[in-house]
Amino acid sequence: MDFKYDVIVIGAGHAGCEAAAASANLGSKTCLITMDMNKIGQMSCNPAVGGIAKGQIVREIDALGGQMGLVTDETAIQFRILNRSKGPAMWSPRAQCDRAKFIWSWRERLENTPNLHIWQDTVCELLVENGEVTGVITVWGVTLTAKCIVLTAGTFLNGLMHVGRHQLPGGRMAEPASYQLTESIARHGITYDRMKTGTPMRIDARSVHFDLMETQDGECDFHKFSFMNTSVRHLKQLQCWTCYTNEEVHHILHEGLPDSPLFNGQIQSIGPRYCPSIETKIVTFPDKTQHQLFLEPEGETTQELYLNGFSSSLPMDIQIAALKKVPAFKDLVIYRPGYAIEYDYFDPTQLKHTLESKIIGNLFFAGQVNGTTGYEEAGGQGLVAGINAHINCHGGEPFTLARDEAYIGVLIDDLVTKGVDEPYRMFTSRAEYRILLRMDDADMRLTERAYKLGLATEERYQLMKSKKEAVDQIVSFAHNYSMKPALINDALEKIGTTPLRQGCKLIEILNRPQVTIGNIAEYVPAFQRELDKATSANQDRKEEILEAAEILIKYQGYIDRERMIAEKLARLESIKIKGKFDYASIQSLSTEARQKLIKIDPETIAQASRIPGVSPSDINVLLVLSGR
Repeated sequence: MDFKYDVIVIGAGHAGCEAAAASANLGSKTCLITMDMNKIGQMSCNPAVGGIAKGQIVREIDALGGQMGLVTDETAIQFRILNRSKGPAMWSPRAQCDRAKFIWSWRERLENTPNLHIWQDTVCELLVENGEVTGVITVWGVTLTAKCIVLTAGTFLNGLMHVGRHQLPGGRMAEPASYQLTESIARHGITYDRMKTGTPMRIDARSVHFDLMETQDGECDFHKFSFMNTSVRHLKQLQCWTCYTNEEVHHILHEGLPDSPLFNGQIQSIGPRYCPSIETKIVTFPDKTQHQLFLEPEGETTQELYLNGFSSSLPMDIQIAALKKVPAFKDLVIYRPGYAIEYDYFDPTQLKHTLESKIIGNLFFAGQVNGTTGYEEAGGQGLVAGINAHINCHGGEPFTLARDEAYIGVLIDDLVTKGVDEPYRMFTSRAEYRILLRMDDADMRLTERAYKLGLATEERYQLMKSKKEAVDQIVSFAHNYSMKPALINDALEKIGTTPLRQGCKLIEILNRPQVTIGNIAEYVPAFQRELDKATSANQDRKEEILEAAEILIKYQGYIDRERMIAEKLARLESIKIKGKFDYASIQSLSTEARQKLIKIDPETIAQASRIPGVSPSDINVLLVLSGR
């Protein structure tokens, strides 16, 4: 066999799958190396994709020509839009998936991707010559060479699992850890540390008293993840259930704390603040008498259930005894206990915005090895790393995303500029330009860029164009069509809003909170005809188009204001400073600023301004020295 490639991707989790698919679809000869071909795209924790801010990332991955949205739509067993009570900047799609079908959908896609070869093996050594990667060596003694390498090893690097005082090496339950690779990379001056994450027990559905729980149904409307012509299988949506812990549960958990690896000193690394274990919850919030639990199906045909909200590494008998005090789980039977896992990650401030190492050329890092947590965060990084690995092989301008372009841009900028001291999870609050980064317009923001790269297909690009034309047509009509009080006032009273005193443009009526395109069009025949005309070529996406148009109409003022702020700040992005200053010698900078600027070596003034410890006065010094 020929083991020479353009790009090698190490690890077939969510980052690795996106990286391999992107580089191969762009034309690079790619090899995806995985320990187990039956675990490609494995959902190690919750069998769900999306959620607050995370759902927007998946839509961005899809808009860029990635695969996660397509795989999710194909394997979804429940779909919902979160945060509906808030504005559209906060709306976030989320889907429960069939865990097994998710894996096989990913594998089928990858196995049938041109230019992509899958190799089942474990990498143990990185080959570097003259400061650049040249290949890898596996535990089977196979040498594979490549121009670029993308590391997406997840939690497998020196992974160590904990259940009570029991410790077992592994990257996931029943899967071996990866050894030697971290040390092979660190030899070249790349620093690393340890992080911790965890997962709940898995429950046998036959032991659950569902009548003692509240049900949580999915939503059957037009929303989905992919902008392509896919469909979520709404008719087959499964239920989820909710219940609560109680004081008896908490008492048993407290008794087990001396044997908790999180509290007895066994685990030293930092876990995710925003997804704490149940033992962390009862210690952090001692006054709370209950915590909500979500019971979620793992698939259409399996009895296995995931208990969201009960992540734990307590001894197995403590986990079971505590949960049996919840009425719905009084006859509890489990498939396996919850556990914590420690693993190696690399300081992401050692990376460029392309996710290439600043220390070893053509080596890219993506996913949990960069200190993040979450399938979606991993997938977004993998896509960007895969694109840039291809570009490094064949030429072209580096591909990066700005903070006002995508949540993926916010994610990567946060990582390389600020670093991490705990597993990084995306939230809408991390983005300054939330109203610009909505779930409805990810295709408008990103698909043209991906099309120019060659990653987004012609079909995807034309779908985006036709949607944009339809939306623009509807918005333009609303701006220009005049309404007379005599023709619309009866309808306005029926809708529950104040009648007109004088004529106005249709857009002024649509801007009222009580009025929507759906409830006003039937009273304005010309508007209904225009809607039918605008969506005639997009009947399958009519509701999507109408929603996008209505958001633009109602929120245009906020959108314009935020865009103006983003454009003003873009001036600082254009001031390049990398390599221009000897920060150690600039005494007018604070000591902390000098240290941070030396470490990060920012590309622009704007990036420097986002570094913790660099004050506005420090930025003014740099602006003066830059002649601005």
